[in-house]
Amino acid sequence: MAATSLVSGCSSSSARDPNAPVPEEIFQQLVKGNGESEIFLAGGCFWGTEELMRNVRGVVDVEVGYANGNTRNPTYRQVCRDSGHAETVHVVYNPNEVSLTELLEIFSQSIDPTTVNRQGNDVGVQYRTGIYFSDAADESVVADFLKHLQEKYSEPVAVECLPIKNFYRAEDEHQRYLVKNPNGYCHVPRSLIDEQVKSKAACAFADKNFSRGKIFGKPDEQTLEQLTDLQRAVTQQAATEPPFRNEYDAEFRAGIYVDVTNGQPLFISADKFDSGCGWPAFSKPIDKSLIDERTDLTFNMRRTEVRAKASGAHLGHVFDDGPKNLGGLRYCINSASLRFIPREKMQTEGYGEWLNLFDE
Repeated sequence: MAATSLVSGCSSSSARDPNAPVPEEIFQQLVKGNGESEIFLAGGCFWGTEELMRNVRGVVDVEVGYANGNTRNPTYRQVCRDSGHAETVHVVYNPNEVSLTELLEIFSQSIDPTTVNRQGNDVGVQYRTGIYFSDAADESVVADFLKHLQEKYSEPVAVECLPIKNFYRAEDEHQRYLVKNPNGYCHVPRSLIDEQVKSKAACAFADKNFSRGKIFGKPDEQTLEQLTDLQRAVTQQAATEPPFRNEYDAEFRAGIYVDVTNGQPLFISADKFDSGCGWPAFSKPIDKSLIDERTDLTFNMRRTEVRAKASGAHLGHVFDDGPKNLGGLRYCINSASLRFIPREKMQTEGYGEWLNLFDE
């Protein structure tokens, strides 16, 4: 594979002989159901990539196999002898729970996207990195993701972006390899896998304990189209609204603040304080399991981004300069990512089951 960036669009690379015939056939056990989507991810040794992706919330199932090679129905030994295939994980997921971009973000954390035919200690064409799609509509999503990924590196990103031409499910001994061999080799950092395990458990806890019987998932496109330009820019593109000139900076009535994209309650007025920063500030969310926190290195700064776990919407950032008597944290949240519901209107707007938050 040529060490050139593929971020200008999805195209072929020279990881294998470009003139070799490529059989077009799929031999897989997993079949996506109604409303489900799929993507094929090559990230080096497929044992670790499989273990990572199967623990991501919203992933329905995974299987490992050999993709986009030159021979039909290869064995593991043949793949190791340069059959042209990439060790690949077939991921079936629920797009209402996790977006393709989110999956790719997690996947990208497990690889060095600038190395060619090598990940960790593994070297060979079969260990090249690639994102292979079966739905043509995913091509632009993948290309856009790789374009933004390139901005983080001075070296060219060498991740393939191609349609899935062939995929052969690997031998049973390779399926769930790290489940069967917990101490087996894995080039993916265990901390990254553990992070997904904890996040998935936290989501399940939040669904059980803080949904009050309601289901808050990812908003569909029709819902997103109803947002204002500012709301969409903030929640979907991580933009920041102007300080002071926003809806809730000076709002201190009793009530709850819900995710503007799906209605999930996230913050309560009792935890809001005037920080003087120009944006709504909270000492904590209703529960930590309702949000995701991730490192943000944009604008040459190191910050902690805050997103709504259920919807994936960008909310703002959290800092450690909050009032000590309130825990020391300051959740600096964009008004555009929230909708405020006064306490006296919570019952009529369908949030009566959350009124007991004011008694806690």
